[in-house]
Order: sequence, then structure tokens, then C-alpha cells
Amino acid sequence: MEISSSTKLFLILLFLSSFQLCKASGEVINPFTKLRFDEKNGEFRILQVADMHYGDGKTTPCQDVLLKQMSSCSDLNTTDFIFRMIHAEKPHLIVFTGDNIFGSDATDPVKSMEAAFAPAISSNIPWAAVLGNHDQESTLSREGVMKHIVGMKSTLSQSNPPDVPDIDGFGNYNLEVHGIEGSELTNKSVLNLYFLDSGDYSTVPSIPGYGWIKPSQQLWFQRTSRKLKKIYMHNSNAMKAPAPGLAYFHIPLPEYAKFDSSNFTGVRQEGISSASINSGFFTTMVEAGDVKAAFAGHDHINDFCGKLMDINLCYAGGFGYHAYGKAGWSRRARMVVASLEKTGKGGWGDVKSIKTWKRLDDEHLTTIDTQVLWSKRSAGARRKKPIGHH
Repeated sequence: MEISSSTKLFLILLFLSSFQLCKASGEVINPFTKLRFDEKNGEFRILQVADMHYGDGKTTPCQDVLLKQMSSCSDLNTTDFIFRMIHAEKPHLIVFTGDNIFGSDATDPVKSMEAAFAPAISSNIPWAAVLGNHDQESTLSREGVMKHIVGMKSTLSQSNPPDVPDIDGFGNYNLEVHGIEGSELTNKSVLNLYFLDSGDYSTVPSIPGYGWIKPSQQLWFQRTSRKLKKIYMHNSNAMKAPAPGLAYFHIPLPEYAKFDSSNFTGVRQEGISSASINSGFFTTMVEAGDVKAAFAGHDHINDFCGKLMDINLCYAGGFGYHAYGKAGWSRRARMVVASLEKTGKGGWGDVKSIKTWKRLDDEHLTTIDTQVLWSKRSAGARRKKPIGHH
């Protein structure tokens, strides 16, 4: 979409006011000590932004757009799309799932990151990020990129868990979303979010292709999941089942290739560019039992969700205009909304359902492919299936 002159002016003023505030204070302030569900409607809304591929801003051209869009299209279209999504969906958290900047076209990676994340920062919305395979291709290492992100305003991103010094990658952490203030679940995480660094490229000579989630990361995930389940199910106000979890990373797992058009919602228009080996993280999530959906980017013109062994594997679809795409196929974003159950006393309980849909960057921000990823009722009604004898 072409950016209007009034929108351009709005963006400039918003950026300037945000950056002047940061400069005047001289320090990074993070007021988001706890994520919570909205007490008015019992919702927690997450906007996933995949593959911004931000470069140098206005001078960075768009890829794979219609000919009539080329002359006026740049990174600013990506920025405009984020602002439109924030205004339309009012997310409580924005998750950037890697390739946030396109390192080889980012002259100054710090400036590119500041511009890429500016809509979240200037809107004062908490945000979290993981790395993709292109973020480190400028003048900063992967560690340097993540270190800068962690120091930015209003982010909840973390480099790595402080008590796991030998974990692989940069940007493995979890966030807890607590129950409504004043409810019985005030001090309990009723929705757990896991963020993992899926790497960039293989460093093992005999294994070609992309990176993967390593054993050290999986061990951290297992321990974190167990700890959260123990607190949720055995301490005060003990719950009968684990709190649902969502996982975010950049490179899709090999299991994404198990779907076809008969068993997913959305489209698959390119191959599944996962690692060439299977490190077993999907099995690890199945065994843990709390993750209800995992969300990736990387393959820009895939945007489907499919369920395998009770875990939804979802793409967001390409968001950024400097990323490859498909001319005439709108850039898009994925929303995830978790909703709490109403209690008999008129208050709010634990998570009742998790839904998702996508928004297209067209004139009307069209909503498509709404689906229920998980509901407590369907999970409770499930019965064991008999195993045949061999």
C-alpha cells in the first residue's frame, strides 16, 4: 500500500517524540514488570511480526510488489503496516520472530533496529524479539544484535537465562502472563510464552543448511516447563491442568512439512526451509504437554496453521516489504488472542480458549483464516484412543 502524506507526517512526529524522550531521560525504562490479561474483557492479545527485513528506511526499496507500487515503496511501508496493526488490534504484546533487519542491506544495524522497532516503542507497547538468520549480517554479531535489542525501551526481550551459562544461541527466555489483578490467579502465570533462538546456519561441516534448536536449549525448555507446571498445579490455588503455552522462533521445524492443503488453514506456496536434520524439539514439546501452538517465520509466502499431535504449527506470513514475497499477495500479520473463562462469581478464571487470525495489509486490513487453536472444553473432552495389537 502507498503511504499517505498525513501518515508520513504522523510517523515522523511519533519517531521524533519517542527518540527525544529516550535521549532526554538518558536511560532505558521498562515499566512492564508483569504481563497481565485485560480485566475488562479477559483477553491477552499478541501480534506476531515475521520477517520485517528492515534495511536503511526510506532509501531501501521493496521486493516483489506490483509495478505501480515500486516508485513509492520502501521500508516505511513496513513501519506503516505495524502502526495500522497496532491501531486496529490493540495488542498487549508484539512478538518479532526474526529477520527483523536484513543485515546485508543495513548500513548501520543499530539505526536499522531503532527504526524497525520504533512503532512498538513509540506506542508504549511491550514487545519481545528473537533472531532470524539475517539479523547478524551487518556489522554486529548475533550476540551483539541481541544485546542491543535487550537494552531498548519497553522490550521484554532477554539475551539468555542467567542461570544457564552454557545454553546455545542468543535470545532464549520465557515470559509469564498473569491472571487478572485481584483474582485468585493474580500471582499465577496462566499463559506461558517461550522464545528460542533457532540459529542461522549450520556450523557442522557435514550438515548443510540452516540452524536448529540445540539440546542445551531443549533442556532449558524442559526445566522451565516443569517448573511452571509445578508452581501452577501444586502451590496455592492449585489448578488441575498445566497453563497453556505458546512457543516463538524463526526457522520452522521439520514437522511443518507434514501438512498439505487437506489438513491446514492458510496457504503453502514454497518449500519448508527447516534445518536438514531433526533435532527433536517438536517431540520435546509434545512430551512437555503444555505448548498448544508454535509460531515461526522464515518462509515468507507460507502462512498456514496445522495441528499435529495436539500442537498447532503456524506461520505468520511475510510482513516486511524489503523481504521477498509474491507480487499481488498482500503482506500479512498473525494475531493470537487468549481468552479467560468467566467464573461463577462474575470474575475471571484461567484460560478458556486461544484463537488466531491473520490481517492483510490491504485497504481494509482484511481479516482471514480465523480459527480456534485450543480450548479447555475440547481438551477436557478428549478420550484416549485404543492402541491396536501387533
